[in-house]
Amino acid sequence: SPKLNNFKIVAIADIHGGANFITEEKIREIVSLANAQDPDLIILLGDYVSRQTFDKTKTRMPIEVVFDNLKGLKAKLGVFACVGNHDNQFGNEIIRKALENIGYKVLESEAASIEKDGEKLRLVGLPDTLRNGDYLSYRNRINNALDSLENKEGKIILFSHNPDLLWTITGSYKASEDIVMFVGGHTHGGQINLPIIGPPFVSSVYGSKYAKGYFQDLGISIFVSSGIGTSVIPARFRVPPEISVLEISAED
Repeated sequence: SPKLNNFKIVAIADIHGGANFITEEKIREIVSLANAQDPDLIILLGDYVSRQTFDKTKTRMPIEVVFDNLKGLKAKLGVFACVGNHDNQFGNEIIRKALENIGYKVLESEAASIEKDGEKLRLVGLPDTLRNGDYLSYRNRINNALDSLENKEGKIILFSHNPDLLWTITGSYKASEDIVMFVGGHTHGGQINLPIIGPPFVSSVYGSKYAKGYFQDLGISIFVSSGIGTSVIPARFRVPPEISVLEISAED
């Protein structure tokens, strides 16, 4: 098959609108910086909203304001999204509709076909593991999503908010040998990274193993973004916010 030349993915995780420093202006800046990369594909990895500290039934920034400022992302092959655990506390369908209203395609146990330079690819988005604890069902979710596509060819890129589901989509649970990559967020890279000690806490069953960055492991490529906003502790230390840009060139 043809070479996949400079396939550029922009991944944006954990915006947490209304958290410290995440103003409306900052969200618009995120959109502008992402578009400036001229990406083939944009993947939004969930946790668009942030809970209030003392009233967890309310968001720090109104949901409609978050998404009004997040509109306008552009990528040659589309903007695809999943929903995060903070979002789910305010209603998966509410967040899904807000994303769809600004033109982004939500994939949760769903798939999409894309094509770059004659090379077919399949994207599969999965729901957050904290909402769907039946880990063994994830293989079925992937297979059902792939079965829904007319196109049965091409390497598969999986994405989800939380990297904890990695063990459900690799090894003996692996749905397809065509799965080559996983992209996730949620961890904030640990958010606080102490000298010598490292991150004292990473919100993952893997601890700091996949806290942030690129890994070749479990038979696939893994990328976990350290994201943009903050949660619990209203600051980052030695874990700068990031819009992640992945450039892929590969021979089949």
